[in-house]
Amino acid sequence: MNKQKPLAEMLRPEALEGYKGQEHLLGEGAILRRSILSGNLPSMILWGPPGVGKTTLAFIISQTLSRPFYTLSAVNSGVKEVRAVIEKAKDEPGAILFIDEIHRFSKSQQDSLLGAVETGVITLIGATTENPSFEVISPLLSRCQVYILKSLEEKHLRKMLESARLYLSQSLDREIIIDEDEALLRVSGGDARKLFNAIELVAKAMLGEVEIRITNSRVLDTIQQNIAMYDKGGEQHYDVISAFIKSIRGSDPNAAVYWLARMIAGGEDPKFIARRLVILASEDIGNANPNALLLANACFEAINKIGWPEGRIILSQAAVYLATSPKSNATYMAIEEAMALVEKTGDLPVPLHLRNAPTKLMKNIGYGKEYKYAHAYQDNFVLQDFLPDKIANTRLYDPGKNAREEEVRKWLKGRWKEKYGY
Repeated sequence: MNKQKPLAEMLRPEALEGYKGQEHLLGEGAILRRSILSGNLPSMILWGPPGVGKTTLAFIISQTLSRPFYTLSAVNSGVKEVRAVIEKAKDEPGAILFIDEIHRFSKSQQDSLLGAVETGVITLIGATTENPSFEVISPLLSRCQVYILKSLEEKHLRKMLESARLYLSQSLDREIIIDEDEALLRVSGGDARKLFNAIELVAKAMLGEVEIRITNSRVLDTIQQNIAMYDKGGEQHYDVISAFIKSIRGSDPNAAVYWLARMIAGGEDPKFIARRLVILASEDIGNANPNALLLANACFEAINKIGWPEGRIILSQAAVYLATSPKSNATYMAIEEAMALVEKTGDLPVPLHLRNAPTKLMKNIGYGKEYKYAHAYQDNFVLQDFLPDKIANTRLYDPGKNAREEEVRKWLKGRWKEKYGY
């Protein structure tokens, strides 16, 4: 067996007939199939979860149409690489440029594609796991068709599994028998690459045994013992981001930048990191330092504009700032408490004095009556009830034990006295 290429690459189909899934796009008479077979191919964005065949489909399109095919990864390519491909394509009519993870391209990088796409120098095929409405600039998106790829169904995965079994049996010179496939399907999560990784790992782990019979328990045991090999770095996505967030929550800037560097070196999506920082700024810092959310959001916006590699500097600044900020989860706990209360008490009626009264009838039956307009009172405040009667005096927000929120607690107690127990 070829030691250099992963099983998914070895089994990649080269024609539409061998492609599994996406019948809504590639079945008989389907819209994308018609475009491919007619040769009238638009630039397009393929949007769907990992491992459903976006890269494979782009390759098949180029093979079917016998067109020059260039591929770039947005993880390690920039404007320079895009322009180099465009220059080559000027001498190769009908050239296709496939950009994997196009959502990682910054605005300036995406801008560099516009002219070539608009004039037809290249036909762009971009692949993304993110909503292109948010991740692809409007001028480029308007020049592309967006095709949504669906998760693979069990029938597709089972056909792929049989292809893998036959290939491995031949290449390993050992018959492979699949007694149970539920665990293989489950650990794949609908991702063809993970499915191929799993069966290859399990089969090779059993080479020293009398026969290779794959069962659910054997799959789970092998995967658990070799999670890094199976997931091809995928566990980094969850474990390292967890360590990163917990380091910031624990106010350790040194650990925060270390885990940040690990994610950058591992090819993590910078927008994913930035989104998590925005969430953390509210969940773990909140009103202990309201500027944290502003800076985290500014970081996210800057990453969209700058991209790699300079984006690492912005992420580092934000991570260190958040790690060294005072911490509070008071507002997070407040909404959790409020949601639990709503679930427990249901749709309690809005007190009459708080109701909107746009008609005379509503005013006559008491809507808005006895409502006290806060700005008409000293310090723009007046004691009145804002919660439904059944849960009156319920405190949901408990200010955190930090300098700023202690001031908030003092302010609330001055306003509400003993009503909420501040």
